[in-house]
Order: sequence, then C-alpha cells, then structure tokens
Amino acid sequence: METRSTEDGNTVYVSTTDGDRGSKGPFLVAYETPDAERRYGWYCTNCESFDNAMDSMGRIQCNQCGNFRKPTEWDAAHE
Repeated sequence: METRSTEDGNTVYVSTTDGDRGSKGPFLVAYETPDAERRYGWYCTNCESFDNAMDSMGRIQCNQCGNFRKPTEWDAAHE
C-alpha cells in the first residue's frame, strides 16, 4: 500500500494491487486504515485525485480528468 494525503490533509492508504481499469488509467481502492478494514473510496491514477463519483450501477468517473470506468452491472432496458 502507498500512503497518500487527501485535500483535507487526511492520510489514506492506496492499494497498488486492488482496482479497476479506467479509460485513461486505473482506479485503485483507497482505505482509511493500513490494514484495509475501512474503505475510503477510489484513487484515479491518471490525475492522482480522490475526487471521484460512483453510481448505483458501478460506474466510476473522475471529476478532475474525466477518467471513466464502465458500469459493472447494466440492464439492456436502459440501452
């Protein structure tokens, strides 16, 4: 795990092995504790930001650079 600081000055721990592919770079899972018990959110490796949004279908989008992960769940009725 790598140690990073959020904009608030909090320390979070970014997993270098746990994440998902994005359109511009991987999204890595960030944790509040080094033992990975409490999840913090996602870390965008493209712009090194924690400012990401996830919807109920599992889509992730970085609010800084537009890096995007396709939904993990989808329904053909939405097409």
